[in-house]
Amino acid sequence: MDSYLVPARDATAEIEVKRSRFLCRVARVESEHDARTVIAEERRAYGTAGHHCSAFILGPDGATLRSNDDGEPSGTAGPPILDALQGAQLSDVVAVVTRWFGGTLLGTGGLVQAYGDATRAALRVAGTRRRELRQRLETTVDFAIAGRLEDQLRRIAAIEVDYDTGLPRLRAAVATADLEDVNTLILTASNGSARITELSPSWVDAD
Repeated sequence: MDSYLVPARDATAEIEVKRSRFLCRVARVESEHDARTVIAEERRAYGTAGHHCSAFILGPDGATLRSNDDGEPSGTAGPPILDALQGAQLSDVVAVVTRWFGGTLLGTGGLVQAYGDATRAALRVAGTRRRELRQRLETTVDFAIAGRLEDQLRRIAAIEVDYDTGLPRLRAAVATADLEDVNTLILTASNGSARITELSPSWVDAD
């Protein structure tokens, strides 16, 4: 697993089914604590609603899965929200669907459809972005080439520059396919004098 999809932005969407309102919030999260914080925020924000049903998926492999029907008939709310998240192939995501009852029973099938539809509507607004596992490199260069090298590297890598260590220190998060090009770029710019250190890989938003 060297890449996966996450929400591009937090988003909300609302649908109405037989006068019941379903408001979905989708948010990007990094931990179970973050996901439960989002769920608690929706519960506080819409305290008059009857249900705050939710699901979340975490990790590059999507191994952490949770869903909650919050008082709706078993399997009619949390699982369809989770199905919608999985259908979008997302991870590091939480969705909370808040429901206001409209006076007409929707039945099991109606609830499953409504909770799924509300989640899919919010996901369309949120969009997706790819997260990639990248190799990190570090090098220290002269001030004379730091600015130009940084500009060149930003075209193919995620760059951090530290000017508080004497000479500029550049850290680059590089896709495996670009490793050779980045090494060549650094060595060419420094006339072969730069020492390049490989750091531990990290996950980076690629787009």
